[in-house]
Amino acid sequence: MQLRADSVSVVIDGKPVLSSVSVEAKPGRMLVLAGKSGSGKTTLLNVLGLLGRVDTGSVVVAGQDATKWKDSQRRRFWRDHVAFVFQDYGLIEEASVEYNVTVGRRGLFGLRQSDRERVEQVLNHVLLSGRGKEQTARLSGGEKQRVGLARAMFRGADIVLADEPTASLDRKNRELVINFLIEEARRGATVVVATHDEGLMAAGDDLIRLGEQRPSESSLHSETVS
Repeated sequence: MQLRADSVSVVIDGKPVLSSVSVEAKPGRMLVLAGKSGSGKTTLLNVLGLLGRVDTGSVVVAGQDATKWKDSQRRRFWRDHVAFVFQDYGLIEEASVEYNVTVGRRGLFGLRQSDRERVEQVLNHVLLSGRGKEQTARLSGGEKQRVGLARAMFRGADIVLADEPTASLDRKNRELVINFLIEEARRGATVVVATHDEGLMAAGDDLIRLGEQRPSESSLHSETVS
């Protein structure tokens, strides 16, 4: 599922954060949004994921202008097509690992057997096998990030959006996150990552560097990562 931002501008608290920025994220590729703090990379990620609105310009989802979508349309988009991997994990701390992995996918009577088997498969893939019943609050930071990855993997989403997913992780967990994002892109998902991690930048297929030319303008440098 293709995502595109066409000449989008965003003003927050009277300050221009993005000015006439255009980017495209394609299925089967990982687009990395890079830049130092304050460059607008998280804002652009949120715009592409319809979490943030634009002041001017448009966001196109699979050929449809989503800029004016109603809240119900945006919720369907998130429910049916998107998996988010947040820097702060985005987990329900008091719930179990299994619940966090399957949130939004549980039926009225709980999980089907096939879903339970799928949960164990994805937990095994992120090195958390057999820990589905544990309370999420008891996990380490790296383990919580892996639960977030398992949730995204369980969804099999068309689009994976990750905001600083390797921040504050040790080498082992960092490599696991990077490999996961690569695998999701190879699976055919559209993957967009906001990061300042040089290793993650190198792992992407396309790289956009955001930086400020003047206080009122954002500049872009685009390149294909070989």
